[in-house]
Amino acid sequence: MALQRPELLAPAGDWECVKAAVENGADAVYFGLEKFNARMRAQNFTAGDLPELLQFLHRRGVKGYVTLNTLIFPQELPQAEAYLRTMIAAGVDAVIVQDIGLCRLIRHLSPDFPIHGSTQMTITSAAGVAFAHDLGCQLVVLARECSLKEINKIQSQITDQQISMPLEVFVHGALCVAYSGQCLTSEALGGRSANRGECAQACRMPYELFADGAKVDLGQRSYLLSPQDLSGLAVLPELVKSGVTCLKIEGRLKSPEYVANVTRVYREALDQVCGVKDHTDTSFQIAPEAQYNLEMGFSRGLYTGWFEGIDNQTLVHGQFAKKRGVYLGTVSHINGDRVLIEAASSTLIGAKHSVKRGSINQGIATLKAGDGVVFDHGTGQEFGGRIYKVESQGREIALTFARHGFDLRNLVQGMPVWKTSDPELEKQWRQTYGGEQPKFTRPIQLKVYGAVQTPLTVIASDELGHTVQIDSSIPLVTATKQPLTTEKLTAQLGRLGNTPFHLATLENHLEGELMLPVSELNQVRRQMVMELEQIRTMPKRWTLHTSHSHKELLPDLNQSSKSIKSMGQNVPQLIVLVRNLDQLNAAISAEVNTIYCELEDPRCYREIVKNFRQKSRHGQTIWLAPPRICKSGEYWILDQVLRSEADGYLVRNYDQLKYFADQKCVADFSLNIANALTAKYFKEQYNLVRLTVSYDLNTAQVEDLLVSCPQDWLEITIHQHMPMFHMEHCVFCAFLSTGKDFTDCGRPCDKHEITLRDRSGVSHILQADAGCRNTLFNGIAQTGAEHIQKLQKKGVKYLRLEFLNESAALVEQTISAYQQLLRGELTGTQLWQSLKLHNRLGVTRGNL
Repeated sequence: MALQRPELLAPAGDWECVKAAVENGADAVYFGLEKFNARMRAQNFTAGDLPELLQFLHRRGVKGYVTLNTLIFPQELPQAEAYLRTMIAAGVDAVIVQDIGLCRLIRHLSPDFPIHGSTQMTITSAAGVAFAHDLGCQLVVLARECSLKEINKIQSQITDQQISMPLEVFVHGALCVAYSGQCLTSEALGGRSANRGECAQACRMPYELFADGAKVDLGQRSYLLSPQDLSGLAVLPELVKSGVTCLKIEGRLKSPEYVANVTRVYREALDQVCGVKDHTDTSFQIAPEAQYNLEMGFSRGLYTGWFEGIDNQTLVHGQFAKKRGVYLGTVSHINGDRVLIEAASSTLIGAKHSVKRGSINQGIATLKAGDGVVFDHGTGQEFGGRIYKVESQGREIALTFARHGFDLRNLVQGMPVWKTSDPELEKQWRQTYGGEQPKFTRPIQLKVYGAVQTPLTVIASDELGHTVQIDSSIPLVTATKQPLTTEKLTAQLGRLGNTPFHLATLENHLEGELMLPVSELNQVRRQMVMELEQIRTMPKRWTLHTSHSHKELLPDLNQSSKSIKSMGQNVPQLIVLVRNLDQLNAAISAEVNTIYCELEDPRCYREIVKNFRQKSRHGQTIWLAPPRICKSGEYWILDQVLRSEADGYLVRNYDQLKYFADQKCVADFSLNIANALTAKYFKEQYNLVRLTVSYDLNTAQVEDLLVSCPQDWLEITIHQHMPMFHMEHCVFCAFLSTGKDFTDCGRPCDKHEITLRDRSGVSHILQADAGCRNTLFNGIAQTGAEHIQKLQKKGVKYLRLEFLNESAALVEQTISAYQQLLRGELTGTQLWQSLKLHNRLGVTRGNL
């Protein structure tokens, strides 16, 4: 039995990209509208474009998914609801969603409109899939960090739990080094939230690595957080066998040429893999042409990402963060106006001589006049331009560039050379989707029936299940010559040029030797195509409850009316998060009633709790914080945390919501609670004690959230080192060892204190957790102290202070300052100035 073919999902940032995807074999495209999509820098579409866009897509047998995959702030709920109504009425095939409250709103408005849980939901386990299922999702996009082994484990576990949930994975494109939905870097450094579609790509910037205060010499490696691009082509058979329903190509900011190229490569490869009847067949190999096309399309280096497990030595090479293309070799020397390069054996071996127009044929790649190349200096500098002339000199290639180009004196021996542009190839890509006539067609199956003196009946079906029946206007008659054989019917009814179809099969059920004029056969064919196109372009009819709105889902504030009246007199409770024993003791001494504790080694928690019990005063409680990410096989960490018998737990993910369901729990910021609908769902569905407000909200949005929820629900982090990158990638392992993961790295995270210094000179603090995942914290703590008075007026009851590597003395000093602030003995300005903090809360302008 042949393997089931997954859906191939392509990105579409504009109309040209839509056409490029459709004409190169995409089964579906995903695109954003003007608001609430995670690629706000893309050209995107408008709500008014939906009818025409969907009609075009559906006529071509392609689905259209809208990305509504950002967090929604309190004041935006009416506008988000209006967007949803427009999408549902227009017949969008599905909406891709990050925000939990938005999922609840969709289900409130429509019981059947499909929801796809975005990768921004950070789903890494069967518990995450179950969470999305309960939320009303019909499909889940797994985190990019899931390996093939983990995908298969998730499939097995959800099957055991009798959960039917299709899974989607990214198969190609740029990799985010941080978990999607958990990256706060653009916000922390530049006031541009990745959870709001405004990522500034700080991961692509250079950083310097310092260990124990000394700079580590990494040679030419300075892009320490910039992964190679994902290419799942090498593991495509394994992906198909895993049973994933959809393979997604990244790239809504990419060009239509990129979309056309990558879609075609994966379309052809998928068709090859899924045409194999024997599941054990391992004959699939990547065609050299396909690999070349992918590298020339866009490449920072192509790698299977996390599909084959963790390899920190390969994921991030650190040498560059821009598009490169095909590696050609290194500079040998400069001879006048010519640059001689020593050819890389994998690229230029077998170069032929005397090829017309100065072309050097490399089998798959060609190096010719007009191509673009880049010389990489290795320090962030690069030089390059268009080739004017190319000559072969044995193992060396001589390149001449146009006059007034770059200065050849900038080049040095040994400098890497990359082919970054191939105009002829790019022209071929454009030709795949140019013009008005369909270039990629979908199969249809025909069944032909009839007898003497009855009409010819043709039943046509497409691969999506649409079926039409066409009867000829005149009856069949007995053939005196040239009867309607299967071959003749195929030739005549299969003339489907300039239509979106091609004939896949034809079943001839005619009774006897019959005939019909060719003109009538042509009319039947034209009518068949017209009706099939018509039925395909009819908009999907989803249920839409016009009388429902988001207002019915908002929390009931009647019970908190008394506290609202006395909000001005409210004195918030301080909660402190600590990360070592000295900080814990300082918080105990400062008489903080509620203390959160987060440690790298969960085995230490039992001793920490024991120490707390011995030193704490009456009324003080200790709550433990497990890691932000949890995968299958990591429940031993949660077991260690639970056995410590703490007073409660700070839950960060879906596994912990399930695991600690019988305990007192507070939802942490990583659950991205940004509006009242999300807050209500978590509070009531999981009986949580409190909810930490998302770090994406600025002061005004926090105030909006405070007045739309009961005040005792919410906790606001007012002081912290912003946790910027949260990564599967381990910088300790990659750059302070030769190992690929925790099994052979030698645990440098236990031996060294690491900081990464950015271009502005700020050193950010790197820490590892129990799962060997790294978090890069902002090197300077920030405070919202100046906003506390306004928050008090809105009824805030709980304020959190988070410490990272501060000394016990500084912890005590900081807590004391906030206590004075709340007593009115200190102003917010005096606090941040005396403690030398960044004065900001949520999304504000920074130093990016």
